[in-house]
Amino acid sequence: MSGRQDDGARREPRRGESGRGSRSGPSTPRDQRPRDGQARGGKRDGQSRGPQRTAPQRTVQPARRVAYDVLRAVSESDAYANLILPAAIADAGLTPQDAALATELAYGTLRRRGTYDAIIAAAADRPVEEIDAGVLDALRLATHQLLATRVASHAAVNESVNIVAATQGGGASSFANAVLRRISRETPGEWEQRIESSARSDDERLALRSAHPVWVIRALRRALAAEGRVEELDDLLDADNASPEVTLVALPGLAEPGEPRRPYAPTAYGSPGGDPHHVIASSGGTVRVQDEGSQLVALALAEAAPIRSGERWLDLCAGPGGKTALLAAVARQHDVSLEANEVVPTRARLVRNALRAVPADVVVHEEDGRTFGTSHAGQFDRILVDAPCTGLGALRRRPEARWRKTPGDVAELVPLQVELLSAALDALAPGGIVAYATCSPHLAETTGVVQEVLRSRTDITELDARAVLEGVVTSPIDLGSDGTGRVQLWPHRHGTDAMFLALLRRADTDQRDASAEQGD
Repeated sequence: MSGRQDDGARREPRRGESGRGSRSGPSTPRDQRPRDGQARGGKRDGQSRGPQRTAPQRTVQPARRVAYDVLRAVSESDAYANLILPAAIADAGLTPQDAALATELAYGTLRRRGTYDAIIAAAADRPVEEIDAGVLDALRLATHQLLATRVASHAAVNESVNIVAATQGGGASSFANAVLRRISRETPGEWEQRIESSARSDDERLALRSAHPVWVIRALRRALAAEGRVEELDDLLDADNASPEVTLVALPGLAEPGEPRRPYAPTAYGSPGGDPHHVIASSGGTVRVQDEGSQLVALALAEAAPIRSGERWLDLCAGPGGKTALLAAVARQHDVSLEANEVVPTRARLVRNALRAVPADVVVHEEDGRTFGTSHAGQFDRILVDAPCTGLGALRRRPEARWRKTPGDVAELVPLQVELLSAALDALAPGGIVAYATCSPHLAETTGVVQEVLRSRTDITELDARAVLEGVVTSPIDLGSDGTGRVQLWPHRHGTDAMFLALLRRADTDQRDASAEQGD
């Protein structure tokens, strides 16, 4: 399940990908290389070696230490920054100003990691793979401050050197100091020109400039080209690197949206003052953080056809429960029952927690979604399949995902997505509707999955999801078209995650009987 504001704990295949231009840029003469911390005895550069004197106590500004700790957790444990950063800020007792600084430093460094690695490699005159991981994260953090913020150069260098000294030792700090001073001597524009000069193709140059892996750029270009809007690629890449605004959902019938209202979902509004904690806590859970695109997907399923009293709805891949809660609130208004399914027990608990704010009895199953259709065949009138995906549509809020994913992840996920959608169609009652959604614009995960499933079904027709969504939104929305009626939302065009939506309807009994008779 994809990475988004309402589902930061999504299950995603984790696979290391460097995304680094480790040898970009002209090399520094060997006699000018940093001497302290060079590799000896098989050690990585920047790694402390052998007995050392006790390093003097170094003080590190709390916001920078929190940002560094987040970077280390992401690097070492495949942690999700959007999950661990709030807890780290709270544990450190940061002021609002320091919390904002820690957030910018952590997220900004993670977003542009590939570009910073190319710069670090050029300044150190060696691949970043040869630099100790703890030192490398400190160098990345400092490079972001030097080249992308208004932090004074001396403060960025000194604080990061202190971090290295405190965590890695004196020899490593000397190495870090030499590398960072070399980086600080050139402007951001000079570094951009330097690392791009070694690129082997236009896509590699764009990858270094935009801090996106080449394969991601090509996937996004193909998705935009399907709408005839490939010229929007630069705007999309820029949007991926911008800090997103916090969007809240007011569960219908339980809370009213505040101000400022978002342009499309009737349930969505912006967080007043930025930090939504007080608003969420005082609402008792009826207001929560949720991307507007995620809200639109759930609302589109509810609006795809007139709701009849007594319908049964299902959220097949429910964890962690943001869309489930929204569907539950809508179902409550229409005398409809909702069930949810989440195969991972810890995530099923998150779904139950999300549902506490909704006064309704929602059963949460813990079954494999791929076999759910067999065990619950023909039972549900509407089903949401918010499928596990690469999360390439949420790179604004999941900046580390771009470096963590590989094309191999797509190949592994697509068969799962096909099985989940097929299972959902089997679980539909005659005339029922499935909403297939992903937080990825990758064509293999979106249109490709829908087409693959439709090839093997004669009882399914596709609805015009664009027309349905246009009936949901509160102001006109610019939806591209690939000629199918499917919906692809975009960060640069709509200010949402890049959510995909297709609506599929199962034939009613009479239609299926007639089809069978014609086949005879």
